[in-house]
Amino acid sequence: MDVLVVGAGVVGLACARALAIEGHAVVVAEKTPGIGNGVSSRNSEVIHAGMYYPTSSVRARHCVAGRRMLYGYCASHGVPHKKCGKLIVATNDLERAKIEGILQQGLANDVEGLVLIEGAVARAMEPNLSAVAALHSPETGIVDSHALMLALQGDLEDHGGVIAFNTEVERVARAASGWQVQFGGAESGAMAFDAVVNNASLGAQALARATEGYPPERVPKLVLAKGNYFGCLGKPAFSHLIYPAPVEGGLGTHLTLDLAGRMRFGPDVEWIEEEVYEVDPNRAELFYASIRRWWPGLPDGVLTPDYSGIRPKLTGPGEPPADFVIDGPAEHGLPGLVHLFGIESPGLTCALSIAEDVAQRLEM
Repeated sequence: MDVLVVGAGVVGLACARALAIEGHAVVVAEKTPGIGNGVSSRNSEVIHAGMYYPTSSVRARHCVAGRRMLYGYCASHGVPHKKCGKLIVATNDLERAKIEGILQQGLANDVEGLVLIEGAVARAMEPNLSAVAALHSPETGIVDSHALMLALQGDLEDHGGVIAFNTEVERVARAASGWQVQFGGAESGAMAFDAVVNNASLGAQALARATEGYPPERVPKLVLAKGNYFGCLGKPAFSHLIYPAPVEGGLGTHLTLDLAGRMRFGPDVEWIEEEVYEVDPNRAELFYASIRRWWPGLPDGVLTPDYSGIRPKLTGPGEPPADFVIDGPAEHGLPGLVHLFGIESPGLTCALSIAEDVAQRLEM
């Protein structure tokens, strides 16, 4: 098939790679000048183990499978990564109950190595930590997300695929043998494809509404959740990733490390109406208060505004979190069309597994 993949983020590149390896002629349309310029480059770069999500969910299935695939892929392709492990900490009995529930969910999801430890054991692992208990996840890690996307791009191009940068998809219409796609940008025009995969992330809903024949009632709402990050001056105080018990809309203001060992905190959850990426320095006060619940020794004046990302959520404040939506021909009845909605965390971890799923849906 001639396949168009819309969006050159990590999931779009993984889908394009999988389809090219299967022998399809693949074009990726990316509206920006480069790969991973959206959600994929504005996250924590964490390889998630998969213990948070309901067992029957799309997230759980792809997170556990994708994480196993991702470690193998990084090792075989020389992508920098580290299986540093994570502690999900409880600072009181209510939070202890929360992390005990996460343990049970993780065991149901077949996540390896999870152990609930008491506060003294956690402090022996991380002397700066304050906790009454913690859930240790040894399978959690970090990855150089840009290096990962470069590797996926290389595989795609090695198998004959191409990326058209500065190319926005304006409309997708039914054609005799597939789909006629109208492109905007400096070299606007139209091309015919046998199949289209919508990985446009924050633009996925708009593209779905611009797809002829796709039922508008199948397009979920888009809710923007901004996540702000703050860097931390000084030497790293922890060797594991540190997560609090989850909060509404996310996993709490947690500590991640990059591959150089630099500490950064975030993301928080800021519900917004439009794309704005500036980090408000005044939010640091909320970060100090949140972090000091489990790191009371955090010094004053060390948090600095870093970057932010926007999660393409399908539900808003006060609503239960929505699962990933992968809507293919078997669901909507239109051949050669897959729309992906709400692919946020743990999308990077899930990417290789989602790609296999999408390729199978197009073969049905």
